[in-house]
Amino acid sequence: MKALVFLALLGAAFAAAEDDKIVGGYECPKHSVQYQVSLNAGYHFCGGSLISSQWVVSAAHCYKSRIQVRLGEHNIAVNEGTEQWIDGAKMIKHPQYNSYNLDNDIMLIKLSRPATLNSYVQTVALPTRCPVADENCLVSGWGNMSANGSNFPDRLQCLRQPIIDDRICRNAYPHLFTQNMVCSGFMQGGASSCQGDSGGPLVCNGQLQGVVSWGYDCAMQGHPSVYARVCRYNSWISTVMRNN
Repeated sequence: MKALVFLALLGAAFAAAEDDKIVGGYECPKHSVQYQVSLNAGYHFCGGSLISSQWVVSAAHCYKSRIQVRLGEHNIAVNEGTEQWIDGAKMIKHPQYNSYNLDNDIMLIKLSRPATLNSYVQTVALPTRCPVADENCLVSGWGNMSANGSNFPDRLQCLRQPIIDDRICRNAYPHLFTQNMVCSGFMQGGASSCQGDSGGPLVCNGQLQGVVSWGYDCAMQGHPSVYARVCRYNSWISTVMRNN
């Protein structure tokens, strides 16, 4: 991936693209994160968030020409009878997405048919404001649980973590952090999103404030996870949904 090459030249150990997980989290209570979806191409490769019965938000770097969206999932290794598997009809990356620094790392997926909303599948609200420092948020996904090595779970993992002040994040990622990004996590390390979580939700007080985007080695001290700042895309999202 171009972004990997670009950041490797800066001496960064960059964990991005189809390589983002939750380290130091816990198994989510079953079907407690009803807006969480799994993007599947014969295997789980990214997460996403259901924002209406027919639209999903994910990361632009998760783009594939063919995607099956899996809703109502908890254990992605077995059929639990709660799932809805719906093909993506349109995959629309943000027009200013930059694959080198992952700026504007957001994508909309239109489902080929509306999802059925029930006690296993629900939407999450788009933000009515931008996130604030120290706000408590929930990140979830089926990504790698090991900071070193590979340990991909079948069951959905959750992690509670705060929003980090933009100035701290800018210092952690000089020349990389943009106004379209927000950091969340722990500066001391030990817990974060990671490989396989990409595209998934960061939800604060019931609103989708972030899309899992990138970071240095998972759960690395001094380098929190970076998310697409969803509040900057409300008008783009509503325009795309209206025109498609």
